[in-house]
Amino acid sequence: MRGVLDYVPGNTILHRLDPRTKLLISLMICIAAFISDSEIFLLGLLALNLLFAFIGGVTAQALRMLKGLSKACVFMFILQVLFIQQGEPYFSFIGIHITDYGVRTAYMVILRLLDATLPLSLMLTVTRLTDLSNALVVHWHLPYQYAFTVTTALHFIPVFFNDMQAITEAQIARGVSLDTRNPIKKIKLMIPMSVPLLVSSVKKTEQEAIAVELRGFNLRTRASTYKVPHMHAADAAALLLGAVLIAAAVLLNR
Repeated sequence: MRGVLDYVPGNTILHRLDPRTKLLISLMICIAAFISDSEIFLLGLLALNLLFAFIGGVTAQALRMLKGLSKACVFMFILQVLFIQQGEPYFSFIGIHITDYGVRTAYMVILRLLDATLPLSLMLTVTRLTDLSNALVVHWHLPYQYAFTVTTALHFIPVFFNDMQAITEAQIARGVSLDTRNPIKKIKLMIPMSVPLLVSSVKKTEQEAIAVELRGFNLRTRASTYKVPHMHAADAAALLLGAVLIAAAVLLNR
């Protein structure tokens, strides 16, 4: 999932939307996904997410996200199928029944996972974290310290992933075989590699803390914001679309 959460510069309509609008429409899509019990509607949400990715010019990031989630989806599908025993059985194996209800439930869980994950990740790829922080501080009156904490955490996700990738490549170059399919052995190999990642993470956090202190972090207030975002007609249309999706999810459940 390398580069999935990195900001992709652009001038598309999604890039020009207010950061509050992008955050709200992402949350609305997530809410609609968890409200709806319609397979067609959930598939439509997934198609809508991919359409948004195409419009924003971040299709490659969306496909990488889907690829990264594929293993989690397979694991959750197997877990749901094995533990949900209600419904008509398709077949049985050593006392475990694979039922129609279990398969449908697993299928719906995966669709909801994809529908809820994609919009938030796409929102980050078309939104500068500084713009998001400014919007939260200026318009929603979130204390600057909290907004900085949220945006910094999001910023460090790809940084830590890149560090882990570098550590993995260094271990492979030293002859460590990490391509085993045994999950227990894989975990045993990954645990020692977490130590240098932890050390580098602590160093980066300390450097970040020193840098913000030197720039007067404790003196910043809402009035220190140099760029104030504003909503336009496109933002209203996007929020209306989110409201329509939630209403459709509720109505389809009746």
